Amino acid sequence: MNQEARISRMPQKVLLVLHQATSDPGRVGEAIRTRGFELDMRIPAIGDPLPKTMDEHDAAVIFGGPMSANDDHEAFIRDETKLIDVILKSETPYLGICLGAQIMARALGARVAEHEDGFREIGYYQLTPTENGSPLFHQPMQAYQWHREGFDLPQGATLLASGDLFPNQAYQVGKNAFGIQFHPEVTEAMNRRWAKKAAHMLSDPGAQSAEVQLEGRRQYDEEVRNWLDRFLDHWLPPLAQQQAAFGS
Repeated sequence: MNQEARISRMPQKVLLVLHQATSDPGRVGEAIRTRGFELDMRIPAIGDPLPKTMDEHDAAVIFGGPMSANDDHEAFIRDETKLIDVILKSETPYLGICLGAQIMARALGARVAEHEDGFREIGYYQLTPTENGSPLFHQPMQAYQWHREGFDLPQGATLLASGDLFPNQAYQVGKNAFGIQFHPEVTEAMNRRWAKKAAHMLSDPGAQSAEVQLEGRRQYDEEVRNWLDRFLDHWLPPLAQQQAAFGS
């Protein structure tokens, strides 16, 4: 199905790939829904099949999870990696969040690994836009993170934002595919739940306490919310403009 056929088909549908039975697409899912798109949520880790083509979907998001993009022994990681190839070849708009960004990076031949000194990013950390990323990241931004691994920049990708501990924070592949290390989907309820469920990780090097995270949310959440709205307005534009690439 070509872009014209995809645009004319109703209803418009976005594939959301989650990784645990309790996973929540949070603010990203809600923002996509309010833009008029149907959400097709699948959890391959518990047996949900992934589509073989993107003919029935107008965009796709792969969210984060506690597993690694390097977990080749997991069939669902192998399947998600194969899906990236399908998405990129069809030029379907794609957003990879944390693990989803790492899976795309690895699918394109880049390394995914822990910080060499064992640091984690758990809490709010500054992102600095590159020159190429300035249309999307208007200024440095404090963004919510929860990860132990980062990714090298894939060959041919464009770096959009960088960080101190993990230098590659956001990148673009082709016209429609984006990978981000941070978590714009996380609501306050999700933040509290993650910090409680994984409290043992908050003593890891670089991690922020639950109290510091919630204080950061009070200070910085509005700018993260505004960033997400701007991003989605480009990535999921009105249907008549759906062929337009970001930044054109």
